[in-house]
Amino acid sequence: MGTVKSVQRGLFLGFMISILTMTSTSHGATSQGEIKHYKIILDADFTTTKAAGIAIKQGINTALSEKNHQISGYQFTVETKDHRGNSRRSKQHLKQYLADSQALVVFGGLHSPPLLANKKFINQQQILTLVPWAAAGPITRSAQAENWIFRLSIDDSNAGHFIAQQAIAQGFKRPYLLLEDTGWGKSNENTMTKSLAKLGISPVGIGWFNWGIKENQARIMIRSIINEKADVIFFVGNSPEGKVFANALLSLDHHLAIRSHWGITGGDFEKVITATKRENLDLQFIQTKFSYISTPATPFSQQVFKQAQQIDPSIITVQDIKAPAGFIHAYDLTKILIAAIEQAGLTGDIKVDKLAIHRALEQLTQPVKGLIKEYRQPFSGNPNDQNSHEALSEQDYGMASYGDANQIILHPNAAVNQEK
Repeated sequence: MGTVKSVQRGLFLGFMISILTMTSTSHGATSQGEIKHYKIILDADFTTTKAAGIAIKQGINTALSEKNHQISGYQFTVETKDHRGNSRRSKQHLKQYLADSQALVVFGGLHSPPLLANKKFINQQQILTLVPWAAAGPITRSAQAENWIFRLSIDDSNAGHFIAQQAIAQGFKRPYLLLEDTGWGKSNENTMTKSLAKLGISPVGIGWFNWGIKENQARIMIRSIINEKADVIFFVGNSPEGKVFANALLSLDHHLAIRSHWGITGGDFEKVITATKRENLDLQFIQTKFSYISTPATPFSQQVFKQAQQIDPSIITVQDIKAPAGFIHAYDLTKILIAAIEQAGLTGDIKVDKLAIHRALEQLTQPVKGLIKEYRQPFSGNPNDQNSHEALSEQDYGMASYGDANQIILHPNAAVNQEK
């Protein structure tokens, strides 16, 4: 009988030890050094502009891997969600983030409309949101006291001005604005027309198109633009529509120049509009001033690339990083996030931690070395500064084109009057 009791006592003790071990593991760090977990949610389009989503994920993971994915005693993982460019799907993902006790930060993707549509919800719910691509100007400008969106990307408050100035400096005088009918397109209409007006130029016309436009429709619009005697198209759209309009223009055998926003670089534009086709296409697009193709290599940039190769075997050469702007910006922005987390510290109380990181992002005390530049206090909480949540400025922009091997090549900026 005593033996039975001893066995029962041993089984009970073993069961209790197992329960305690499971509980300790599920709730995070213990005295034996187990690691708690936090997630970065990447809410982007992995369907129509898949290359951009993948590039952003590669950039985030490359920066995290430099820390072995561990920051302030927490293990960080990246969880992707495909909103397919749909604002309602994106909002569902934001609600899932709020319900997830380990989801600390949301990274946005290429598309501006989901962020514009959900901006009020993001700020009201204090969703810590980092933007490495979407460019619409209003994204980081909040009419509310709360502003939880931080961007390291091109900002259309400046981009339209920059594209217009560069085109006019190249000798174009009759621009036509061809814009997608979204908040992103409308943002660029505003900045481009204002910038042209300061140069004493009015667009010869403004045309709007929807996602999914067909080539016959695009051809009709291109014919109308030609009839207006435009000498350049200012194009604001993404890769799917960019391919359609480029093919339409080529089919009409008319050498009308295109100066584009960078949305075309987020998909497979360069594979469909091949180098042979591009010989008959005067195409340039805006980028930021770092390129593994055009920028002289440094020990730092080379080490970042080697790190990217280690985490993703598909990256063999620099040309294997598709949609490089997504990679570059996501890497730099994640480095800034890491610095903010290390400055703020982590407590395990997710609400406390988000508030502390938000505060640290606005008050970084140490410089952060990135691919584009070294960032010194890239963000601020100054309510009187409309650029307070913008890490880049017009001085960080350049124009680029595709090379024969589909690589993105930065151009020296045309000489322009930088006064706005």
